[in-house]
Amino acid sequence: MLGKTFKGGVHLEYCKELTANKPIGRVSLPAEVTIPLLQSAGAACVPTIKTGDVVEQGALIADSEKLISAPIHSPVSGKVKAIKKTSHPVVGACVSIVITPDREKSEENFFKDRQNVDDIEPEDIIKAVRLCGIVGLGGAAFPTHIKLSPPKNKSIDTFILNGAECEPCLTCDDRMMQEKPEQIINGAFLIMKATGIKNGIIAIEDNKPQAISAMKLVLDTIKSNKQFSLADKHSLRVITLRTKYPQGSEKQLIKALLRREVPPSKLPFDVGCIVENVQTAYAVYEAVYYHKPLYERVITVTGDAIAKPANLLVKIGTPVSHIIQHCGGVEGELGKLIIGGPMMGLAQYTNDVPVVKAVSGILALSKESARIDAQEYCIRCGKCKESCPVNLIPTDIAKAAECGNFDIATTLNATDCIECGCCSYVCPSHIPLVQLIKHAKRSIACQI
Repeated sequence: MLGKTFKGGVHLEYCKELTANKPIGRVSLPAEVTIPLLQSAGAACVPTIKTGDVVEQGALIADSEKLISAPIHSPVSGKVKAIKKTSHPVVGACVSIVITPDREKSEENFFKDRQNVDDIEPEDIIKAVRLCGIVGLGGAAFPTHIKLSPPKNKSIDTFILNGAECEPCLTCDDRMMQEKPEQIINGAFLIMKATGIKNGIIAIEDNKPQAISAMKLVLDTIKSNKQFSLADKHSLRVITLRTKYPQGSEKQLIKALLRREVPPSKLPFDVGCIVENVQTAYAVYEAVYYHKPLYERVITVTGDAIAKPANLLVKIGTPVSHIIQHCGGVEGELGKLIIGGPMMGLAQYTNDVPVVKAVSGILALSKESARIDAQEYCIRCGKCKESCPVNLIPTDIAKAAECGNFDIATTLNATDCIECGCCSYVCPSHIPLVQLIKHAKRSIACQI
C-alpha cells in the first residue's frame, strides 16, 4: 500500500475492492468449535458447564462476577468435549471450551418471536445487553452494558454510530450497513433510549456510497411514516466523512464530527459522547428484540493469498483454518496471516486459532506482499510524529522501550497510543515503532 501523511494520520490505498461487493455469506459448521473464556476487555469468564455436558445453541456456558466482563454463550448445540488451554488470536493462549456440534440442531434458526419494545425501560435494554454478552465489535471488545451505563455525573449529549470502517481491506461493516440498515438503526435507537441521549450521528466515510444511501433511506422512511416510537423522541442523522486513516478510532471520530478533543487518559463520556460500532448496534437489536446472545458475527476474509475473498457470518469459536478452507484455501505461498486488518491487526504464528468476538477480519498475504524491509537507523525525519493522531513522539517511546526505560516511556505518554500503526507505516527506516510501543504499554501495565 502507498499513502501520504497528513497531520494526525495517513491517506492509504484501502484495498477493499476484493470484498466490497460480496454479499454476506455463511460459513459451514466445523468439526468442533473452540470458545476462549477471554472474549472481552476485562476479566476472563469462568465455565458454567463441565466436560460431557450437552448444551443448546445460545446457552450460557461461561460468566464472571467481575464488573468489566461479559458472559459467553454456546454458538452451537452439541456436547462439551473438553475445557483446556488452547491458542488465542490476541493473547496467545487461553483456557477454552471445546464443543462438538450437533449439526442438525446447530443449523436451526435461533430467532424467537419478535418482542414489542415500544414501552421497554432503559434499564431493561441494558440488562438484555449484559445477559446476551454484547461487547464492542469494532475491535476493542469492551462490554457494551458498561458503556451504556456512564457515571451519573457525566452529561452525555451525543451518540455516534461508528460506520467509518477506516481499516484497509475490511468491508464487513460496509456490507452490514448495506444489508441490515433497518436493524442497525433500530439498535442505535435502543442505545439512545438506554442512555437517554436525544441526538445521534451515523458517521460513514465517503468511500462507502451504497452504505450511506441504504442508511439514509431507512432513516427517511422512519421519519416519513412517523410510526416508530423510538424515533419520536430521538434524532438520528447520517454524516458523511472524508476518507482518511485512522478516522474510525473513537477519539479521532469525535474530533472530526464535534470538534471536541478527548484529553489524554480520558474517555468519550468525558466530552459528552458515547460511540458504538454498527455491528454492536445490530447485536443490541438482536439481543433486545429476540433475546439472541452474541455468538456469531460478520467478518471479512481477504488478502491476495485467499482464493475466494468473502464477507461471512461466522460462529464464535470457528477455527481460522476452517474459514480459510471455506474460502477456497490459500493460493501460492502464504507470507503472513493477520487477524484484523493490515494496520491494526495481529500477525499469527498458526491458523489453529478460533474467531473471538473482537475479530473483524482474516487477512492472508502472499510472501511477496508480506516482505519485511531491513531496519535502518532513525534519520529523525519526524514523519512518525506528524502522522500520530494522538500527538506522541513514537521514535522516542520506541527508543525507551528498546532500552527498557519504561519510566521514560510513561512520561512520554506511551499508554495514550491507540496502536493505529501510522508511525510504522510512514517510517522510511522501517523501524517497528508500533510493536515497540505496544511492548512499552504492556510493560508499563505490569508495573502498575
